[in-house]
Amino acid sequence: MFKEYLYVFFISMVPLIELRGAIPVAQGIKVLNPSFSMPLAYVIIAIGNMLPVPIIFFFARKVLEWGADKPVIGKFFRFCLEKGRKGGEKLTEKAGRGLYWALLLFVGIPLPGTGAWTGTLAASLLDMDFKKSTVAVMGGVALAGVIMAVVSAVVAGGVTAVAG
Repeated sequence: MFKEYLYVFFISMVPLIELRGAIPVAQGIKVLNPSFSMPLAYVIIAIGNMLPVPIIFFFARKVLEWGADKPVIGKFFRFCLEKGRKGGEKLTEKAGRGLYWALLLFVGIPLPGTGAWTGTLAASLLDMDFKKSTVAVMGGVALAGVIMAVVSAVVAGGVTAVAG
């Protein structure tokens, strides 16, 4: 059982997949193993999703800027910088004074490319306050987790009912 929790923990740390992929995987594990605890999995997944946030905030921009002109990795690093900048610009345009609420919603709406990694990179690129942006990202992770848990439970219930 420990292996399953560790598995979803690591999935939640993968960029672009994050919590949005880990919760449906956990729900699938729950269908196959009824003793698997979804509340515990949710906490483990949220922790795994938040663990990279300080590293991303303080170091990702520096590493991406350093590697943007390198031959092999430059294209990918420029893509990441551009993705973070675009996310930051959208937040700034739409939010005005409610920038941290916008960051929370940006991270919390479970769409591709709007997770904790991108939100934290955008906060770093915008030179936002670390503590306030971390709280906003944490709130967004919680919101996305609730949305994904509900959607995954409904889908898993439907699949279970059809498979009977």
